[in-house]
Amino acid sequence: MPSSKPIISTSFNYETLEETLDIKVAGSKLHIGIPKEIAFQESRVALIPDAVGALVANGHEVVVEHKAGEGSHYSDKDYAEAGAKIVFDRSEVFKAPILVKSAPVVEEDVDLLQLNQIIISPIHLATMKKELIQKMMEKRITALSFENLKDDSGTYPIVRSMSEIAGSAVMLIAGQYLSSFNHGKGVLLGGISGIPPTKVVVIGAGIVGEFATRNALALGASVKVFDNNIYRLKQLQNNLGQRVWTSVLEPRILSKQLKTCEVAVGALSNEYGRAPVVITEEMVANMRAGSIIIDVAIDRGGCFETSEVTSFEQPTYIKHDVIHYCVPNIPSGFARTASQAISNVLMPLLLEISDEGGLEEMIWHKFNIREGIYLFKGSLTDFYLSQKFDLKFTDLNLIIASRS
Repeated sequence: MPSSKPIISTSFNYETLEETLDIKVAGSKLHIGIPKEIAFQESRVALIPDAVGALVANGHEVVVEHKAGEGSHYSDKDYAEAGAKIVFDRSEVFKAPILVKSAPVVEEDVDLLQLNQIIISPIHLATMKKELIQKMMEKRITALSFENLKDDSGTYPIVRSMSEIAGSAVMLIAGQYLSSFNHGKGVLLGGISGIPPTKVVVIGAGIVGEFATRNALALGASVKVFDNNIYRLKQLQNNLGQRVWTSVLEPRILSKQLKTCEVAVGALSNEYGRAPVVITEEMVANMRAGSIIIDVAIDRGGCFETSEVTSFEQPTYIKHDVIHYCVPNIPSGFARTASQAISNVLMPLLLEISDEGGLEEMIWHKFNIREGIYLFKGSLTDFYLSQKFDLKFTDLNLIIASRS
């Protein structure tokens, strides 16, 4: 008998079979590309050789551009021994269906991007350009950003790691520039017996502020922390396990504390857009000569009115006799540690993507991954970017819900 279509009667009842929705697709083999970063001051690499070795051992293919790990002191030989294929032509790496980057997509990358490619990288909202987003939309790119990538506990693991590095590095940098050899005041950061401790003011009680405070206290400095978020100040006290001087951002109190400090750390940031400027030029002018300002918020414009972007080659300048250190992307200066931290998050994520049968399947099963997706097959799924650039916004949850 010839096969015929099933007859559907109007008397049938349609009921949702929820248990069938969660059937997972068999694991898929991934083809991953790691390009050498050409963005400003980027020395990190998104996957270290050990992580590549784990991926290759699980049957995945990894292509690495020549000298991709050089900034983090990983050689091509390290990657080759881990099982990666080393290529000398940049366009070859960009042919991989999944691109893993430690810096945002830059204009030089756009022409090399493939249709329907998956990109896992930072996004850097402050420097993102509309034309770049539009070109990625045209190529039906699916993009996952480091900044909004959540883990199962609801925290942002890569952002947290980078903030921990920046916060810890701040006091090392301050100690270096307070020395006489770097035209500083010639004071030791911290304190020794019989001499009053160095005074440190930290503006911002987030992760960067917490780690800067933790390291300053460990060195023996006297620390004062400012933030307008009382919950953050309480959390900082609890995390440190000891009482520390805290205050809301009251200009008169802040100005008074800045006048007598040796180190001022700017660690305030907004979730989106520019960091708030809370320290005026007048406040800086009243600071002690030879003191140092480290503006970690310079990635988002800085929170000192006198801050201007500097580079690792020329990290400081002097204004009102105060040393200013305003290098963006401080973790890149500690590239090997930063690369290991990023890799620790991305390698298990990629293995999970494979187990789930691909990123699309993973988005379907894992709600926390959805927050990191800002482009899905060319549709802009980040509301803030759509508002900023006046581009059409598509709710990712609706795309997922309408999946046949």
